[in-house]
Amino acid sequence: MASWIQRQNGSHQAQLAATAVLSGAAVAGAILGLQKFRRREAVKRLKASIPAIDERHRAESLNEYGAAAPGPYWSKEDERGAALARRAQEGDYDEELILEQLARNRVFLKDEGLAKLREAFIIVVGCGGVGSHAVASLARSGVSKIRLIDFDQVTLSSLNRHALATLADVGTPKVHCIRRRLQQIVPWVRFDCRNELFGGSVADDLLAPWSLNDADKGQKPVYVLDCIDNIQSKVELLHYCHTHSIPVISSMGAGCKSDPTRVMITDISVSSDDRLSRSTRRRLKLLGVTGGIPVVFSTEKPGPGKATLLPLAEEEFAKGQVDELSVLPEFRSRILPVLGTMPAVFGYTLANHVICEVSGYPTDYSMGGKGKDKLYDTIHAQLLVSVERLTRAESESGAQPLGLRLPMSRDDIIYLVDEIWRGKSVVTGLPSRLALTLWQRPANGFKPDPLWAKEGQICVPFKPEDLVLMTKEEATRHEKEVLLGGKKVEELYSEEIIQKVNQRQKEMAYYEQFR
Repeated sequence: MASWIQRQNGSHQAQLAATAVLSGAAVAGAILGLQKFRRREAVKRLKASIPAIDERHRAESLNEYGAAAPGPYWSKEDERGAALARRAQEGDYDEELILEQLARNRVFLKDEGLAKLREAFIIVVGCGGVGSHAVASLARSGVSKIRLIDFDQVTLSSLNRHALATLADVGTPKVHCIRRRLQQIVPWVRFDCRNELFGGSVADDLLAPWSLNDADKGQKPVYVLDCIDNIQSKVELLHYCHTHSIPVISSMGAGCKSDPTRVMITDISVSSDDRLSRSTRRRLKLLGVTGGIPVVFSTEKPGPGKATLLPLAEEEFAKGQVDELSVLPEFRSRILPVLGTMPAVFGYTLANHVICEVSGYPTDYSMGGKGKDKLYDTIHAQLLVSVERLTRAESESGAQPLGLRLPMSRDDIIYLVDEIWRGKSVVTGLPSRLALTLWQRPANGFKPDPLWAKEGQICVPFKPEDLVLMTKEEATRHEKEVLLGGKKVEELYSEEIIQKVNQRQKEMAYYEQFR
Protein backbone atom coordinates (compact mmCIF):
# COMPACT_ATOMS: atom_id res chain seq x y z
CA MET A 1 0.00 0.00 0.00
CA ALA A 2 2.78 2.34 0.91
CA SER A 3 4.61 1.57 -2.31
CA TRP A 4 1.45 2.34 -4.30
CA ILE A 5 1.14 5.75 -2.66
CA GLN A 6 4.74 6.51 -3.40
CA ARG A 7 4.22 5.58 -7.05
CA GLN A 8 1.16 7.86 -7.22
CA ASN A 9 2.98 10.81 -5.64
CA GLY A 10 5.66 10.44 -8.17
CA SER A 11 3.13 10.40 -10.99
CA HIS A 12 3.17 13.52 -13.11
CA GLN A 13 -0.55 13.27 -13.83
CA ALA A 14 -1.42 13.20 -10.13
CA GLN A 15 0.62 16.31 -9.52
CA LEU A 16 -1.15 18.12 -12.29
CA ALA A 17 -4.56 17.07 -10.92
CA ALA A 18 -3.69 18.27 -7.41
CA THR A 19 -2.43 21.55 -8.77
CA ALA A 20 -5.68 22.05 -10.73
CA VAL A 21 -7.77 21.34 -7.68
CA LEU A 22 -5.81 23.74 -5.55
CA SER A 23 -5.92 26.45 -8.25
CA GLY A 24 -9.69 26.03 -8.65
CA ALA A 25 -10.20 26.31 -4.90
CA ALA A 26 -8.07 29.44 -4.80
CA VAL A 27 -9.96 31.04 -7.71
CA ALA A 28 -13.32 30.09 -6.21
CA GLY A 29 -12.28 31.54 -2.85
CA ALA A 30 -11.14 34.75 -4.54
CA ILE A 31 -14.39 35.05 -6.46
CA LEU A 32 -16.49 34.39 -3.36
CA GLY A 33 -14.42 36.86 -1.37
CA LEU A 34 -14.86 39.52 -4.05
CA GLN A 35 -18.60 38.92 -4.17
CA LYS A 36 -18.84 39.18 -0.41
CA PHE A 37 -16.85 42.41 -0.50
CA ARG A 38 -19.08 43.83 -3.23
CA ARG A 39 -22.25 42.85 -1.30
CA ARG A 40 -20.91 44.52 1.82
CA GLU A 41 -20.07 47.69 -0.09
CA ALA A 42 -23.48 47.63 -1.81
CA VAL A 43 -25.23 47.36 1.57
CA LYS A 44 -23.16 50.29 2.85
CA ARG A 45 -24.15 52.41 -0.16
CA LEU A 46 -27.80 51.41 0.24
CA LYS A 47 -27.81 52.31 3.91
CA ALA A 48 -26.08 55.60 3.15
CA SER A 49 -28.74 56.42 0.56
CA ILE A 50 -31.58 56.04 3.09
CA PRO A 51 -32.41 59.52 4.50
CA ALA A 52 -32.33 60.04 8.23
CA ILE A 53 -35.67 60.16 10.03
CA ASP A 54 -36.50 63.83 10.50
CA GLU A 55 -39.31 66.33 9.88
CA ARG A 56 -39.22 65.70 6.13
CA HIS A 57 -38.73 61.92 6.24
CA ARG A 58 -40.98 60.38 8.88
CA ALA A 59 -41.16 56.75 9.94
CA GLU A 60 -44.53 55.00 9.74
CA SER A 61 -45.60 52.73 12.58
CA LEU A 62 -45.76 49.00 11.96
CA ASN A 63 -49.13 47.31 12.22
CA GLU A 64 -50.01 44.61 14.75
CA TYR A 65 -48.42 41.98 12.50
CA GLY A 66 -45.09 43.80 12.34
CA ALA A 67 -45.57 44.95 8.74
CA ALA A 68 -45.50 48.44 7.29
CA ALA A 69 -48.68 50.00 5.99
CA PRO A 70 -49.20 49.28 2.30
CA GLY A 71 -47.96 52.03 0.05
CA PRO A 72 -50.17 53.70 -2.52
CA TYR A 73 -50.38 52.50 -6.09
CA TRP A 74 -48.70 55.12 -8.24
CA SER A 75 -50.05 55.57 -11.74
CA LYS A 76 -48.07 57.41 -14.40
CA GLU A 77 -50.24 60.46 -13.76
CA ASP A 78 -49.39 60.27 -10.05
CA GLU A 79 -45.68 60.05 -10.85
CA ARG A 80 -45.91 63.04 -13.18
CA GLY A 81 -47.80 64.99 -10.51
CA ALA A 82 -45.22 64.14 -7.85
CA ALA A 83 -42.35 65.16 -10.14
CA LEU A 84 -44.05 68.45 -11.01
CA ALA A 85 -44.74 69.12 -7.31
CA ARG A 86 -41.06 68.58 -6.44
CA ARG A 87 -40.00 71.04 -9.11
CA ALA A 88 -42.67 73.59 -8.17
CA GLN A 89 -41.76 73.50 -4.47
CA GLU A 90 -38.12 74.04 -5.37
CA GLY A 91 -39.09 77.22 -7.22
CA ASP A 92 -39.23 75.84 -10.75
CA TYR A 93 -42.78 77.08 -11.42
CA ASP A 94 -43.76 80.37 -13.02
CA GLU A 95 -45.35 82.81 -10.54
CA GLU A 96 -47.58 84.11 -13.29
CA LEU A 97 -49.10 80.66 -13.71
CA ILE A 98 -49.93 80.53 -10.01
CA LEU A 99 -51.55 83.97 -10.10
CA GLU A 100 -53.53 83.01 -13.18
CA GLN A 101 -54.85 79.91 -11.43
CA LEU A 102 -55.79 82.05 -8.41
CA ALA A 103 -57.14 84.91 -10.53
CA ARG A 104 -60.75 84.76 -9.28
CA ASN A 105 -59.67 84.69 -5.65
CA ARG A 106 -57.22 87.49 -6.35
CA VAL A 107 -59.85 89.91 -7.62
CA PHE A 108 -62.14 88.97 -4.71
CA LEU A 109 -59.61 89.19 -1.86
CA LYS A 110 -57.34 91.78 -3.54
CA ASP A 111 -53.57 91.38 -3.74
CA GLU A 112 -53.03 92.05 -0.05
CA GLY A 113 -55.62 89.49 1.05
CA LEU A 114 -54.33 86.82 -1.33
CA ALA A 115 -50.76 87.44 -0.18
CA LYS A 116 -51.79 86.83 3.44
CA LEU A 117 -53.48 83.59 2.41
CA ARG A 118 -50.47 82.37 0.45
CA GLU A 119 -48.15 83.08 3.37
CA ALA A 120 -50.38 81.33 5.94
CA PHE A 121 -49.58 78.03 7.62
CA ILE A 122 -52.80 76.13 8.40
CA ILE A 123 -53.37 72.80 10.17
CA VAL A 124 -56.28 70.48 9.40
CA VAL A 125 -56.94 67.74 11.96
CA GLY A 126 -59.14 65.01 10.52
CA CYS A 127 -59.02 64.29 6.79
CA GLY A 128 -62.29 62.45 6.21
CA GLY A 129 -65.46 63.73 4.60
CA VAL A 130 -65.40 67.17 6.24
CA GLY A 131 -61.63 67.67 6.38
CA SER A 132 -60.93 66.60 2.79
CA HIS A 133 -63.34 69.18 1.37
CA ALA A 134 -61.90 71.86 3.65
CA VAL A 135 -58.31 71.06 2.61
CA ALA A 136 -59.20 70.99 -1.08
CA SER A 137 -60.82 74.41 -0.83
CA LEU A 138 -57.94 75.92 1.17
CA ALA A 139 -55.32 74.63 -1.27
CA ARG A 140 -57.29 75.72 -4.35
CA SER A 141 -57.76 79.18 -2.80
CA GLY A 142 -54.05 79.85 -2.31
CA VAL A 143 -52.92 78.47 1.08
CA SER A 144 -49.40 77.19 0.42
CA LYS A 145 -48.44 75.46 3.70
CA ILE A 146 -50.84 72.86 5.09
CA ARG A 147 -50.26 70.23 7.75
CA LEU A 148 -52.57 67.22 7.52
CA ILE A 149 -53.21 65.11 10.63
CA ASP A 150 -55.19 61.85 10.53
CA PHE A 151 -54.44 58.27 11.58
CA ASP A 152 -57.07 56.62 9.37
CA GLN A 153 -57.02 55.00 5.93
CA VAL A 154 -59.36 55.38 2.98
CA THR A 155 -62.07 52.71 2.88
CA LEU A 156 -64.69 51.90 0.28
CA SER A 157 -67.34 53.56 2.42
CA SER A 158 -65.22 56.76 2.45
CA LEU A 159 -65.77 57.30 -1.26
CA ASN A 160 -69.35 58.56 -0.90
CA ARG A 161 -68.20 61.69 0.94
CA HIS A 162 -64.42 62.11 0.55
CA ALA A 163 -63.45 65.02 -1.69
CA LEU A 164 -60.39 63.45 -3.35
CA ALA A 165 -60.14 59.70 -2.76
CA THR A 166 -60.54 57.18 -5.60
CA LEU A 167 -60.71 53.39 -5.73
CA ALA A 168 -56.94 53.32 -6.14
CA ASP A 169 -56.60 55.05 -2.76
CA VAL A 170 -58.53 52.46 -0.74
CA GLY A 171 -56.26 51.13 1.99
CA THR A 172 -53.86 54.09 1.91
CA PRO A 173 -53.53 56.79 4.60
CA LYS A 174 -55.95 59.65 4.08
CA VAL A 175 -53.23 62.28 4.53
CA HIS A 176 -51.13 60.85 1.70
CA CYS A 177 -54.20 60.39 -0.51
CA ILE A 178 -55.01 64.09 -0.19
CA ARG A 179 -51.44 65.18 -0.87
CA ARG A 180 -51.14 62.90 -3.90
CA ARG A 181 -54.36 64.18 -5.49
CA LEU A 182 -53.90 67.86 -4.72
CA GLN A 183 -50.32 68.04 -5.95
CA GLN A 184 -51.75 67.33 -9.40
CA ILE A 185 -53.93 70.46 -9.02
CA VAL A 186 -51.79 72.87 -6.97
CA PRO A 187 -48.21 71.54 -7.20
CA TRP A 188 -46.70 74.53 -5.40
CA VAL A 189 -48.55 73.75 -2.14
CA ARG A 190 -46.37 72.11 0.51
CA PHE A 191 -48.02 69.41 2.62
CA ASP A 192 -46.69 68.18 5.95
CA CYS A 193 -48.45 64.80 6.35
CA ARG A 194 -48.78 63.30 9.83
CA ASN A 195 -50.33 59.83 9.72
CA GLU A 196 -51.06 59.90 13.47
CA LEU A 197 -53.96 59.93 15.91
CA PHE A 198 -54.31 63.33 17.57
CA GLY A 199 -54.31 63.39 21.35
CA GLY A 200 -53.32 65.67 24.18
CA SER A 201 -50.05 63.80 24.73
CA VAL A 202 -48.80 64.58 21.20
CA ALA A 203 -50.40 68.01 20.77
CA ASP A 204 -47.12 69.89 21.29
CA ASP A 205 -45.56 68.05 18.36
CA LEU A 206 -48.54 67.92 15.99
CA LEU A 207 -49.46 71.60 16.47
CA ALA A 208 -45.87 72.83 16.53
CA PRO A 209 -44.56 75.48 14.10
CA TRP A 210 -43.81 74.59 10.48
CA SER A 211 -40.99 72.04 10.60
CA LEU A 212 -39.99 71.30 7.00
CA ASN A 213 -36.50 72.45 6.14
CA ASP A 214 -37.27 75.51 4.07
CA ALA A 215 -37.43 79.28 4.43
CA ASP A 216 -40.63 79.10 6.49
CA LYS A 217 -39.33 76.70 9.13
CA GLY A 218 -40.48 77.85 12.59
CA GLN A 219 -43.61 79.67 11.36
CA LYS A 220 -46.54 79.24 13.77
CA PRO A 221 -49.96 78.11 12.53
CA VAL A 222 -52.40 80.94 11.89
CA TYR A 223 -55.46 78.66 12.08
CA VAL A 224 -56.43 75.12 13.02
CA LEU A 225 -59.46 73.33 11.55
CA ASP A 226 -61.01 70.69 13.80
CA CYS A 227 -62.64 68.04 11.60
CA ILE A 228 -62.48 65.23 14.17
CA ASP A 229 -65.46 63.00 14.95
CA ASN A 230 -63.91 61.47 18.09
CA ILE A 231 -65.20 63.41 21.10
CA GLN A 232 -62.12 62.90 23.30
CA SER A 233 -59.63 64.01 20.62
CA LYS A 234 -61.90 66.93 19.68
CA VAL A 235 -62.05 68.24 23.24
CA GLU A 236 -58.28 67.86 23.70
CA LEU A 237 -57.62 69.74 20.45
CA LEU A 238 -60.01 72.61 21.23
CA HIS A 239 -58.76 72.93 24.81
CA TYR A 240 -55.13 73.00 23.64
CA CYS A 241 -55.79 75.66 20.99
CA HIS A 242 -57.85 77.78 23.37
CA THR A 243 -55.24 77.70 26.15
CA HIS A 244 -52.37 78.34 23.71
CA SER A 245 -54.19 81.16 21.87
CA ILE A 246 -54.19 79.36 18.52
CA PRO A 247 -57.21 80.36 16.39
CA VAL A 248 -59.39 77.30 15.81
CA ILE A 249 -62.76 76.52 14.26
CA SER A 250 -64.57 73.26 14.92
CA SER A 251 -66.97 71.17 12.87
CA MET A 252 -69.83 69.62 14.79
CA GLY A 253 -71.82 66.61 13.59
CA ALA A 254 -72.78 66.30 9.90
CA GLY A 255 -74.23 62.82 10.42
CA CYS A 256 -78.01 62.39 10.19
CA LYS A 257 -78.30 65.93 8.72
CA SER A 258 -79.92 66.68 5.36
CA ASP A 259 -80.79 70.41 5.26
CA PRO A 260 -77.86 72.54 4.05
CA THR A 261 -79.82 75.76 4.69
CA ARG A 262 -79.61 75.10 8.45
CA VAL A 263 -75.82 74.93 8.61
CA MET A 264 -74.34 78.01 10.29
CA ILE A 265 -71.41 79.39 12.26
CA THR A 266 -71.71 80.54 15.84
CA ASP A 267 -69.87 80.43 19.14
CA ILE A 268 -69.80 77.03 20.81
CA SER A 269 -71.48 78.53 23.88
CA VAL A 270 -74.76 78.99 22.00
CA SER A 271 -74.69 76.12 19.49
CA SER A 272 -77.79 73.97 19.84
CA ASP A 273 -79.71 71.07 18.31
CA ASP A 274 -76.50 69.06 18.00
CA ARG A 275 -75.49 66.22 20.32
CA LEU A 276 -71.79 66.40 19.45
CA SER A 277 -71.79 70.15 20.13
CA ARG A 278 -73.59 69.68 23.43
CA SER A 279 -71.18 66.96 24.62
CA THR A 280 -68.15 68.97 23.50
CA ARG A 281 -69.46 72.12 25.21
CA ARG A 282 -70.03 70.28 28.51
CA ARG A 283 -66.57 68.70 28.55
CA LEU A 284 -64.88 71.99 27.68
CA LYS A 285 -66.80 73.73 30.46
CA LEU A 286 -65.35 71.26 32.96
CA LEU A 287 -61.91 72.33 31.67
CA GLY A 288 -62.74 76.01 32.16
CA VAL A 289 -63.54 76.84 28.51
CA THR A 290 -67.03 78.35 28.17
CA GLY A 291 -66.80 80.13 24.81
CA GLY A 292 -64.59 81.86 22.30
CA ILE A 293 -64.50 78.94 19.84
CA PRO A 294 -66.46 79.28 16.54
CA VAL A 295 -68.22 76.13 15.41
CA VAL A 296 -70.02 74.98 12.28
CA PHE A 297 -73.23 73.19 13.22
CA SER A 298 -76.74 72.47 12.00
CA THR A 299 -79.98 73.55 13.69
CA GLU A 300 -81.83 70.74 11.95
CA LYS A 301 -83.89 68.70 14.41
CA PRO A 302 -84.55 64.95 14.28
CA GLY A 303 -88.01 63.87 13.27
CA PRO A 304 -90.19 61.02 12.02
CA GLY A 305 -88.66 59.33 9.01
CA LYS A 306 -85.26 61.02 9.44
CA ALA A 307 -81.99 59.12 9.78
CA THR A 308 -80.77 58.10 13.23
CA LEU A 309 -77.83 56.20 14.67
CA LEU A 310 -78.22 52.59 13.57
CA PRO A 311 -79.14 50.21 16.43
CA LEU A 312 -76.94 47.33 17.47
CA ALA A 313 -78.16 43.79 17.03
CA GLU A 314 -79.60 42.17 20.15
CA GLU A 315 -76.93 39.46 20.13
CA GLU A 316 -74.23 42.12 20.50
CA PHE A 317 -75.89 43.48 23.65
CA ALA A 318 -76.23 39.92 24.94
CA LYS A 319 -72.46 39.47 24.63
CA GLY A 320 -71.82 42.50 26.83
CA GLN A 321 -68.77 44.80 26.53
CA VAL A 322 -70.42 46.81 23.75
CA ASP A 323 -67.67 49.43 23.96
CA GLU A 324 -65.19 46.86 22.64
CA LEU A 325 -66.91 47.06 19.25
CA SER A 326 -65.48 50.54 18.64
CA VAL A 327 -62.18 50.85 16.80
CA LEU A 328 -60.63 53.04 19.49
CA PRO A 329 -61.74 54.30 22.91
CA GLU A 330 -64.32 57.10 22.67
CA PHE A 331 -65.14 56.16 19.06
CA ARG A 332 -68.63 55.19 17.93
CA SER A 333 -69.40 51.49 18.03
CA ARG A 334 -72.40 51.93 15.71
CA ILE A 335 -72.74 53.20 12.17
CA LEU A 336 -73.75 56.85 11.81
CA PRO A 337 -75.79 57.50 8.65
CA VAL A 338 -74.25 60.27 6.53
CA LEU A 339 -75.68 61.91 3.43
CA GLY A 340 -72.66 62.40 1.15
CA THR A 341 -73.39 66.09 0.48
CA MET A 342 -73.49 67.28 4.10
CA PRO A 343 -69.81 66.75 5.07
CA ALA A 344 -68.95 68.84 2.00
CA VAL A 345 -71.23 71.65 3.21
CA PHE A 346 -69.57 71.58 6.63
CA GLY A 347 -66.07 71.42 5.11
CA TYR A 348 -66.60 74.32 2.73
CA THR A 349 -68.15 76.40 5.52
CA LEU A 350 -65.06 75.80 7.67
CA ALA A 351 -62.71 76.70 4.81
CA ASN A 352 -64.74 79.78 3.88
CA HIS A 353 -64.47 81.09 7.44
CA VAL A 354 -60.71 80.56 7.57
CA ILE A 355 -60.10 82.06 4.11
CA CYS A 356 -61.98 85.24 5.06
CA GLU A 357 -60.41 85.48 8.52
CA VAL A 358 -56.83 84.97 7.33
CA SER A 359 -57.13 87.29 4.32
CA GLY A 360 -58.85 90.00 6.36
CA TYR A 361 -62.08 89.88 4.38
CA PRO A 362 -64.96 91.31 6.49
CA THR A 363 -67.40 88.79 7.96
CA ASP A 364 -70.40 89.34 10.22
CA TYR A 365 -72.17 86.09 10.86
CA SER A 366 -75.78 86.01 11.88
CA MET A 367 -77.30 83.36 14.10
CA GLY A 368 -79.88 82.92 11.34
CA GLY A 369 -83.64 82.76 11.52
CA LYS A 370 -84.00 79.00 11.07
CA GLY A 371 -84.62 77.04 14.23
CA LYS A 372 -84.48 80.15 16.45
CA ASP A 373 -88.19 80.70 17.05
CA LYS A 374 -87.81 80.60 20.81
CA LEU A 375 -84.99 83.15 20.70
CA TYR A 376 -87.03 85.70 18.75
CA ASP A 377 -90.16 85.17 20.82
CA THR A 378 -88.13 85.72 23.99
CA ILE A 379 -86.52 88.92 22.69
CA HIS A 380 -89.93 90.23 21.54
CA ALA A 381 -91.50 89.52 24.93
CA GLN A 382 -88.57 91.07 26.82
CA LEU A 383 -88.80 94.23 24.73
CA LEU A 384 -92.50 94.56 25.59
CA VAL A 385 -91.76 94.09 29.31
CA SER A 386 -88.99 96.70 29.12
CA VAL A 387 -91.24 99.29 27.44
CA GLU A 388 -94.04 98.60 29.95
CA ARG A 389 -91.57 99.13 32.81
CA LEU A 390 -90.33 102.41 31.33
CA THR A 391 -93.88 103.61 30.69
CA ARG A 392 -94.92 102.78 34.27
CA ALA A 393 -91.91 104.73 35.58
CA GLU A 394 -92.97 107.75 33.50
CA SER A 395 -96.58 107.57 34.65
CA GLU A 396 -97.52 109.94 37.46
CA SER A 397 -99.61 107.27 39.11
CA GLY A 398 -97.21 104.46 38.31
CA ALA A 399 -100.12 102.44 36.96
CA GLN A 400 -99.60 99.46 34.67
CA PRO A 401 -100.25 100.49 31.02
CA LEU A 402 -102.84 97.82 30.26
CA GLY A 403 -102.97 96.69 26.64
CA LEU A 404 -99.65 98.29 25.67
CA ARG A 405 -98.51 97.23 22.22
CA LEU A 406 -95.21 97.36 20.40
CA PRO A 407 -94.89 99.05 17.00
CA MET A 408 -92.73 96.06 16.05
CA SER A 409 -93.61 92.74 14.47
CA ARG A 410 -91.84 89.43 14.96
CA ASP A 411 -90.35 89.80 11.47
CA ASP A 412 -88.90 93.15 12.57
CA ILE A 413 -87.27 91.41 15.53
CA ILE A 414 -85.71 88.77 13.27
CA TYR A 415 -84.52 91.47 10.85
CA LEU A 416 -82.91 93.51 13.64
CA VAL A 417 -81.26 90.61 15.42
CA ASP A 418 -79.92 88.83 12.34
CA GLU A 419 -79.43 91.35 9.57
CA ILE A 420 -78.56 94.53 11.45
CA TRP A 421 -76.84 93.40 14.66
CA ARG A 422 -75.61 90.01 13.31
CA GLY A 423 -76.76 88.19 16.44
CA LYS A 424 -74.16 89.89 18.68
CA SER A 425 -74.16 92.53 21.39
CA VAL A 426 -73.08 95.93 20.10
CA VAL A 427 -71.20 96.50 23.37
CA THR A 428 -69.15 93.33 23.85
CA GLY A 429 -69.89 91.24 20.76
CA LEU A 430 -71.25 88.39 22.88
CA PRO A 431 -73.84 86.20 21.10
CA SER A 432 -75.78 84.85 24.10
CA ARG A 433 -78.56 86.11 26.44
CA LEU A 434 -79.53 88.89 24.02
CA ALA A 435 -82.11 91.67 24.38
CA LEU A 436 -83.23 94.63 22.27
CA THR A 437 -83.39 98.00 23.97
CA LEU A 438 -83.85 101.63 22.94
CA TRP A 439 -80.54 103.39 22.31
CA GLN A 440 -81.71 106.90 23.24
CA ARG A 441 -84.51 108.21 25.37
CA PRO A 442 -87.44 109.28 23.09
CA ALA A 443 -88.00 113.04 22.72
CA ASN A 444 -91.47 112.73 24.26
CA GLY A 445 -90.46 110.23 26.92
CA PHE A 446 -92.28 106.94 27.41
CA LYS A 447 -95.82 108.18 27.55
CA PRO A 448 -98.29 106.49 25.18
CA ASP A 449 -98.96 108.43 21.98
CA PRO A 450 -102.19 110.46 22.42
CA LEU A 451 -103.08 110.23 18.72
CA TRP A 452 -102.97 106.45 18.87
CA ALA A 453 -104.88 106.53 22.14
CA LYS A 454 -107.82 108.15 20.32
CA GLU A 455 -107.91 105.10 18.09
CA GLY A 456 -107.97 102.87 21.14
CA GLN A 457 -104.32 101.81 20.80
CA ILE A 458 -101.85 102.16 23.67
CA CYS A 459 -98.40 102.40 22.15
CA VAL A 460 -95.09 104.16 22.72
CA PRO A 461 -93.92 105.18 19.24
CA PHE A 462 -90.40 104.28 18.14
CA LYS A 463 -88.75 102.91 14.99
CA PRO A 464 -86.56 99.84 14.37
CA GLU A 465 -83.51 102.06 13.98
CA ASP A 466 -84.04 103.29 17.57
CA LEU A 467 -83.19 99.82 18.94
CA VAL A 468 -79.83 98.19 19.63
CA LEU A 469 -78.92 94.64 20.59
CA MET A 470 -77.18 93.98 23.91
CA THR A 471 -76.93 91.20 26.43
CA LYS A 472 -79.63 91.22 29.10
CA GLU A 473 -77.18 92.49 31.71
CA GLU A 474 -75.99 95.32 29.44
CA ALA A 475 -79.58 96.24 28.56
CA THR A 476 -80.54 96.45 32.27
CA ARG A 477 -77.66 98.80 32.96
CA HIS A 478 -78.42 100.86 29.84
CA GLU A 479 -82.08 101.20 30.84
CA LYS A 480 -81.18 102.30 34.37
CA GLU A 481 -78.49 104.83 33.48
CA VAL A 482 -79.52 106.17 30.05
CA LEU A 483 -83.24 105.66 29.55
CA LEU A 484 -84.21 106.41 33.16
CA GLY A 485 -81.10 107.99 34.63
CA GLY A 486 -80.72 110.70 32.03
CA LYS A 487 -77.09 109.95 31.13
CA LYS A 488 -75.89 110.50 27.58
CA VAL A 489 -74.59 107.49 25.67
CA GLU A 490 -71.28 109.32 25.26
CA GLU A 491 -70.81 109.13 29.02
CA LEU A 492 -71.30 105.38 29.12
CA TYR A 493 -69.79 103.99 25.92
CA SER A 494 -66.57 104.32 23.94
CA GLU A 495 -66.31 106.22 20.69
CA GLU A 496 -65.87 102.91 18.86
CA ILE A 497 -69.22 101.56 20.13
CA ILE A 498 -71.03 104.80 19.32
CA GLN A 499 -69.59 104.79 15.78
CA LYS A 500 -70.70 101.19 15.30
CA VAL A 501 -74.26 102.06 16.37
CA ASN A 502 -74.32 105.05 14.02
CA GLN A 503 -73.03 102.93 11.15
CA ARG A 504 -75.66 100.22 11.71
CA GLN A 505 -78.41 102.84 11.95
CA LYS A 506 -77.34 104.23 8.58
CA GLU A 507 -77.35 100.70 7.19
CA MET A 508 -80.86 100.23 8.50
CA ALA A 509 -82.10 103.46 6.96
CA TYR A 510 -80.68 102.38 3.60
CA TYR A 511 -82.13 98.85 3.65
CA GLU A 512 -85.48 100.04 4.97
CA GLN A 513 -86.42 101.21 1.48
CA PHE A 514 -86.22 97.62 0.23
CA ARG A 515 -88.32 96.05 3.00
